Amino acid sequence: MKHFLQNRQIMLPYLLLGLSFGYAVALKPTCLSTQFRRPGDYIIGGLFPFGMDTINLTARSEPTLVVCERLFVDGLIWALGMKFAIDQINNSTSLLPGVKLGYDIYDTCFEPLAALQPSLLFLTRNGTTGIGVVCNYTNYQPRVTAVIGPHKSDLCLVTAKLFSFFLIPQVSYGASSEKLSNKELYPSFYRTVPSDKKLVEAVVLLLNKFGWNWIATIGSDDEYGRGAQELFLRNVGNYSICVAYEGLIPTDLTDPKAKIKLKETVELINKTKVNIIVLFAFTQPARALLEQSISMGLSKKVWIGTEAWLLSDIASSTSNIQSIGTVLGFIMKASPVPGFQEYVADLFTSVQQDEFCQESRVEYNRMASGGLGTACNQCNHISLHDISPILSRSQIQPVHIAVHSVAHALHRALGCTHQGCPKATIRSWQLLHFMNTFTFTVNGQSFRFDESHGTNTGYKLILWDWKNGTFTYLPVGDYEESLYINKSQIHFHTADKKVKRCFRECKPGQIRQIKGFHLCCYDCRDCPENTFYSSKDSSTCTPCLEHQWSPVRSTRCYDRSERYLFWNEPLTVALLTLTSITLCLTCLTAVLFFKNLETPVVQASGGDRNLLALSALALLCLSSCLYIGKPSDRLCTTQQVVYALCLNACFSTFLAKSLEITLLTEFPRWAPTFLPWVTQRRAWLVVALCLLTECLLCFSYLHLGPDGLRSDYKSLRSEVLLVCDTRSWLAFALMHGYNSCLAIVCFLCTFMVDAPGKKYNVARGITFAFLIYFIIWIFFVAIFATLKTVLRAVTQISTILMLTLGILGTYYIPKCYIILLKPDLNTVNYFQNSIKEETEGDSQ
Repeated sequence: MKHFLQNRQIMLPYLLLGLSFGYAVALKPTCLSTQFRRPGDYIIGGLFPFGMDTINLTARSEPTLVVCERLFVDGLIWALGMKFAIDQINNSTSLLPGVKLGYDIYDTCFEPLAALQPSLLFLTRNGTTGIGVVCNYTNYQPRVTAVIGPHKSDLCLVTAKLFSFFLIPQVSYGASSEKLSNKELYPSFYRTVPSDKKLVEAVVLLLNKFGWNWIATIGSDDEYGRGAQELFLRNVGNYSICVAYEGLIPTDLTDPKAKIKLKETVELINKTKVNIIVLFAFTQPARALLEQSISMGLSKKVWIGTEAWLLSDIASSTSNIQSIGTVLGFIMKASPVPGFQEYVADLFTSVQQDEFCQESRVEYNRMASGGLGTACNQCNHISLHDISPILSRSQIQPVHIAVHSVAHALHRALGCTHQGCPKATIRSWQLLHFMNTFTFTVNGQSFRFDESHGTNTGYKLILWDWKNGTFTYLPVGDYEESLYINKSQIHFHTADKKVKRCFRECKPGQIRQIKGFHLCCYDCRDCPENTFYSSKDSSTCTPCLEHQWSPVRSTRCYDRSERYLFWNEPLTVALLTLTSITLCLTCLTAVLFFKNLETPVVQASGGDRNLLALSALALLCLSSCLYIGKPSDRLCTTQQVVYALCLNACFSTFLAKSLEITLLTEFPRWAPTFLPWVTQRRAWLVVALCLLTECLLCFSYLHLGPDGLRSDYKSLRSEVLLVCDTRSWLAFALMHGYNSCLAIVCFLCTFMVDAPGKKYNVARGITFAFLIYFIIWIFFVAIFATLKTVLRAVTQISTILMLTLGILGTYYIPKCYIILLKPDLNTVNYFQNSIKEETEGDSQ
């Protein structure tokens, strides 16, 4: 991603080889291209961008050599920095004494395709051009001991996987992508620059220090721009900084759509009315954006940049560059390398001498290249005059440190002393331990690779300053563990002011709802019920836990209170009063029937079986108390079992009477045979059989899945409703469906029976009793299914009481009326005649 001097273009007049054709012809060719390969005891590979702008890369249809169009002077200087460091080490008496380091440096053209070919060459078995395929690479000896470079993160993400497989140390002098910090994927990758994570932290602190809270961020559409912008957006959320616009600009400026994209970007920046723009981009796309901004007359802004473009020649070569406003940014702290500029000057003098060049070609050709050359023929046509402006400001220290880190690791791996180093074979992977654990010193400074295999030398904050018409990079601060800014030295070319933000401060319990185009324009919206505003996240309402609730616009949640039918509620008191009345009425009816058990009306109604039915109705009445108070699993099960058994005991007595009436009225010929089984003492067998069947169904219900307690958190706003939940609908249906079947049989047996006028009709009472039962159940199901409150328990109690009163009122109360008020009808002759007339009437 970010590089300390990434992709700096060679711009006119000194970055393009040959300012003019005549000058290029007049310049005597040198042998500079032969200076990048030397034999030695241990070879260090180098990957440097000598060139840029690859030719016909998109139209490449065959795997031919990738060629670059233009010389990239920065890359040449970095490569010379590696050569200088190795020559310096070879002449040292304290570092690797008696050991000669060789080097093999190749061009990457800033392209992964170009970097792959030399990378594969580095992996070949030493002395051959083939890569050995073996099961165990522990004793494998590749061509190089370590690799320096490449510069860009895009290239390192490709090459690092290759070198990490062989555990060959690779030290980059410019790749800063945070992805490369993953030691699991890239265990042998190191870098002598900080990662983008540190750079982004510095930029965010700078924004916060000045109170700039309404900004735009733009990145180049590549690994550097996308990665840095992603890290920035992730970090900026921890501060009160609003990103009004975020976008990517193209890196391929030859694309016809690139101009349109740049124009749209500038227009969108203008619409946001931001004064601060953070730009993560390489030199080329950054230049294109700034030139587009100038041509479109964009008002002056504060541009915050990185060394990927800050140290390029944009400021000196772009027309009317001062109109963009203020440019601030961070560059890596780097000390000058003593003796390097003199070394380069001497080298450029030497490469013009025939004797030196002849010796260089001999040394160059001593190393087998497999047909792959350095590919820097343009280097032979460049002079010291051409590179002097870049040489004076180019930062060589990261390359210098990278080479020395490998040399110090090799020094320790060989066990060198001041007297010399033993001649031994060292595998590449053996250097990793020493690179991970030891501190090394370069020019009096100590360095050590951290846990992510990087070095954090810190950053300098610089300002583009045009004082008295002269352009300079003015240091105005630095960042290591904290940010220091010398504000007195910063002279803004724009008004240093905060732009009014399009939002208002939200009240407690409110969140921000983005509106319109800008990400930081928002309305305040109340958090709805059962959610609350969390100070950790101001953009969303946090849902309460299931057992909690909250009102609208709340900042916390509250525990729900339990809700069920309490004993002290007015509605409960009313229901208990009605239950008491119904129970008393049932008991009085039972007492009256017991005292008149031998009378014709009681015998015609079922005799002593009536006492069982009335007792069951009394118990059913009392069971309504099971629905009051806090429910439990056992209580839920008891409710259903008691209801089913009580109702079955009552219905079974009606079944015996209904079958008796059916035999007398519908099947008189079969009556003498079957009538004894449904009358007198044998009728109790029918009752017992019905109760036994219901008991078996209740047992199945208990076995398959009885009702249990369920906490309903959705029905009530601030309470948890405790309800009995049906777990097995099959068992529930069998248990209650059996009673419904008895009711249907009794109803069908009696509803068609006619009787002479003004005569006692036993069948009619049964018909109306079960008609009431059906009506009550229809209403109960319809109401119960729609209720989600404690009224469900009220409905169940009401159903029990209405059913009890319905049976009493339609079947038993008329008989009480005869016993108490019409004793003259309570005679054997009346009931016998009535039954006889019914039989005769039905037979006709």
